[in-house]
Amino acid sequence: MKKYILLFTLLALNCFAQKTTLYCIGDSTMANKKDPEKNPEHGWAQVLQPFFTDNIVVVNKAVNGRSTKSFINENRWDSIYKKLKIGDYVFIEFGHNDEKIEDPSRYTNPHTAYRYNLIRFVNESREKGAIPILLTSIARRNFNEKGVLIPTHGDYPLETRLVAQEYKVPFIDLEYYTEQLEQSYGPDKSKELHLHFKAGENPYYDKDKADDTHLSLKGATEIAQIVINQLKSLNDSSLDKLRKNIRF
Repeated sequence: MKKYILLFTLLALNCFAQKTTLYCIGDSTMANKKDPEKNPEHGWAQVLQPFFTDNIVVVNKAVNGRSTKSFINENRWDSIYKKLKIGDYVFIEFGHNDEKIEDPSRYTNPHTAYRYNLIRFVNESREKGAIPILLTSIARRNFNEKGVLIPTHGDYPLETRLVAQEYKVPFIDLEYYTEQLEQSYGPDKSKELHLHFKAGENPYYDKDKADDTHLSLKGATEIAQIVINQLKSLNDSSLDKLRKNIRF
């Protein structure tokens, strides 16, 4: 009898100790970058783990250059789907590469293939008992000569919003909040959020660098903080486990 009690106790402790995984799927604005100690470029999900306690394990599966289509066709989604367990979370942020109309391996029509791929991620996450969270693409630093920030993502953010609404998915409008971030820094200072270097200014770049899409460590950290702030404010009980394990 004592054996069974001990076994039950060990199993119970193991269940309580089981960590929750937060999978991140998306493109280069989210992805881990090589050589992070020297590389100025960072994805925002790359810097997400420190915002959570050890009970949440961030597994960043975002990959440079991927759209919803190529992420699925390369079996990247299937490899995650097989590992999903009840209570896990999935951050879903695509769009930058779905827009690549010149590339049939990545392009998706926002109102058809892109929409249905998002729905697939949502439905299949839920099949496994995981909680999907949809995010619109981050804004590009794209100011005109009068200092007005011009959107570049077309109807992709709209379709993300519509899927979130129709399927009752927790939703973070990252395009909107990163537009506010870019505007708060302004046309010149917002370069600090991205990758702007003169040749030789940073040992990682031997030529001039002016990248308004990808993120510096500062930009990545600012956006990770936006995501955390939005998680705190969303009125959705399915996110309670994430919220309870936010450090700050």
